[in-house]
Amino acid sequence: MTIQNEITKQARLLDEKGHLTVSGWARDLLLKYDRKDIKARSYRIKEWDYYLVLADDFGCAFTISDLSYIGMVSVSFLDFKNLKDYTKPIITILPMGKYQMPSTSITGDVHFENKDLKLDFINENSRRIIRCSYKNIADNIDFSCDISLQKNKTESMVIASDWKEKPDHFYYNQKINCMAASGTVVFGDKTLQFDPKKHYGTLDWGRGVWTYDNRWYWSSGNSKINGKDFGFNLGYGFSDRSKASENVIIYDGKIHKLDEVVFNIPTKQGKKDYMSQWTIESNDNRFDCVFTPILDRSDYTKVGPILTDQHQVFGRLNGRAILDDQTVIEIKDMLMFAEDVHNKY
Repeated sequence: MTIQNEITKQARLLDEKGHLTVSGWARDLLLKYDRKDIKARSYRIKEWDYYLVLADDFGCAFTISDLSYIGMVSVSFLDFKNLKDYTKPIITILPMGKYQMPSTSITGDVHFENKDLKLDFINENSRRIIRCSYKNIADNIDFSCDISLQKNKTESMVIASDWKEKPDHFYYNQKINCMAASGTVVFGDKTLQFDPKKHYGTLDWGRGVWTYDNRWYWSSGNSKINGKDFGFNLGYGFSDRSKASENVIIYDGKIHKLDEVVFNIPTKQGKKDYMSQWTIESNDNRFDCVFTPILDRSDYTKVGPILTDQHQVFGRLNGRAILDDQTVIEIKDMLMFAEDVHNKY
């Protein structure tokens, strides 16, 4: 069992040595991040905002990230009807803070623009707006959207962790689930709508200093069950999680904390078979589900010392989750994703 140290008081994230003042998890963004407090080498700083918005038959993903010596901006259109993924990243050199990523998820906008792409993340606190216009995202197809994500009074998963071998390296991350999605997406000649009564967005907000070689597993999903908002965030394998995991269930706005989880990814001929059924289980027996993949958004890139090997697998989840009061939530055909990512950068 992992120690689940819950952070309940506001404080600075880093001390005068650039080390975490406290490690653990929280229900809100209580620790104050300031890039100026970092003492590690500047080229190891990572700052990113990632949004994923899913409907029944399609989805969109958006990333603006400043990884110090490279910047990565990406837009994806996911077609679950035809089982196709249209992703087009843009790489920039040495942003080193030029993206001016906000020091908090509570306020501040993020923007990127070049000759082909204009992407805006507009933060109105309880509402997030994603506006995008991308020329030729794939095969002479243009993409645009105007999406609104409504954040109600919902607790969010926050984790602060470091690396045992490098205490001036840290991972500070917030996942906001269950944001009701509305708005329009235009992909080529198709115009699609998000319905706030049943469609949701998730924000992955992260700031930190990472070591060079990391592998992580992450899964998230949102739906409405028994007339209430239901979501989850599961993750492991990245940084020192001895003080807390990031595994939570969110139901009717409240977090229900889980201990450790494992993604049982099947193998075939000695390699992971991402498109066969997985099981996802927690060691406290409060999350027990079968994941049936439908689309693997994969990417492998190796350039010199930089390597990225990613499998973000979308599919349907069936099983059960148990709340803190032992209420059993039955999960049926819930659209979600689970990923296995190995990066060296």
